[in-house]
Amino acid sequence: MSDRATVPHMTPDEFRVLGHRMVDAVADYMSRVESMPVLPACKPGDVLRQLPSAAPHAPGGVAGWDAIFADIERVILPAITNWQSPHFYGFFPANASGPAILGELLAAGLGVQGMLWLTSPACTELEMRVLDWLVDALDLPDAFRHEPRHLAPGAKPPGGGVIQSTASDATLVALLAARERARRDGKSGHLTLYTSTQSHSSVIKAAMIAGLAANPEDRTHLRLIDTDHAFAMDVAKLEAALRTDLAAGRTPVYVCATIGTTSSTAVDPVDQIAGVLRRTGCERTWLHVDAAHSGSALICPEFRSMSKGVEHADSFCFNPHKWLLTNFDCDCFFTRDRAALLGALSITPEYLRNSATDTGAIDFRDWQVPLGRRFRALKLWFVIRHYGVEGLRAYIREHVRLAALFEELVRGDDRFEIVAPRSANLVCFRLKAGDDATRTLLERVNASGRLYMTHTVLPAVGYTIRMAIGSATTQEQHVRAAWDLIRQ
Repeated sequence: MSDRATVPHMTPDEFRVLGHRMVDAVADYMSRVESMPVLPACKPGDVLRQLPSAAPHAPGGVAGWDAIFADIERVILPAITNWQSPHFYGFFPANASGPAILGELLAAGLGVQGMLWLTSPACTELEMRVLDWLVDALDLPDAFRHEPRHLAPGAKPPGGGVIQSTASDATLVALLAARERARRDGKSGHLTLYTSTQSHSSVIKAAMIAGLAANPEDRTHLRLIDTDHAFAMDVAKLEAALRTDLAAGRTPVYVCATIGTTSSTAVDPVDQIAGVLRRTGCERTWLHVDAAHSGSALICPEFRSMSKGVEHADSFCFNPHKWLLTNFDCDCFFTRDRAALLGALSITPEYLRNSATDTGAIDFRDWQVPLGRRFRALKLWFVIRHYGVEGLRAYIREHVRLAALFEELVRGDDRFEIVAPRSANLVCFRLKAGDDATRTLLERVNASGRLYMTHTVLPAVGYTIRMAIGSATTQEQHVRAAWDLIRQ
């Protein structure tokens, strides 16, 4: 007689019942998030104290789910920051939508591990198609497509797109591809990288991971270029830095330009940066464009002046999980030089060998740092099919309109000042009374629980409040109510 314990797997019928209940819970949250405080009223350790210190020993089974749903209400919901609130204006948005949530649910249910074409052809080929759709929707270079329209007969596609987890991963893999290209070009010695002082911290972190910076302050290989009055990279100073390094026998391998910096959504002049690389003889220096947030706006033709010169870029990325209704994580990374990318990241142990790979099938494991990958294309596919390009354009345009409205309201109060040009949906403002007054204002507003904003410190300006309008549920009434609270 066996004394083996029975494993309490959930049956399909039990899953169906609990799944309906969970979807109801999510839908209920979506319907009431507007009335919930944006920031939780808890302190570090509050959640820990409500959770048992040891895992359950006996199975809870289906009967235990009543307690789980109760704990979601009692422990979890009171202690989350409500990113999906219409009153959330901090950092950049982290969009979620019904179609994306359903895509995430299906991906989890299918349980695909899409490291190779072989491990799920649909996972790979859907991703290829959806990324090609976005090349067209954002008017990116044809060379970024898996199926370029202008490819010579019999020629292999030079580039393509892939879903990374975040723009930080995209920044890193672009750097690794840049280093690989330099190696293939026979360049070695002291490698140098360039980005602006306003670019994302992921550039410095990528240099650290790649062994080109020992710590965040190490400038042995990394050059941080000062910005102009609009907080965009100063191309004259970039050119001077390149010429100094070239004269010293160093090898410039990587420049990261930003379309929509984190602090102020400043836009680096990609076309001018590419011109500097040509003038200095650095045509083979990898030009990566980080458009993590503002790249979503390129779906609207009227905002494509921000991407002028992107046809000269070697890679480009943006995050639909920020401002294109696709829940985290989903970064779209495109390159025109897949050979350098694969050369930097491809490795094929015997246990991964298969005939599809040997005959040239795309294996996206070779386009990223990790081996494993989720079926993230499903949620992006659902979002694009549900909203259509026109629906997504309407979504972006409304947020930009609301940002322009808020900017106008701020300008109408002589106690405040706008301190950075507005390129999209972020408004940077402060009290004329100075840093301390501005800091106190932000702290008081956030403590109210009625809205949430974040800050930055801009060069020659000081402490600045950032109002990022991008929640899926934010409407004009919420923006006007936010302004009323701020000015009160």
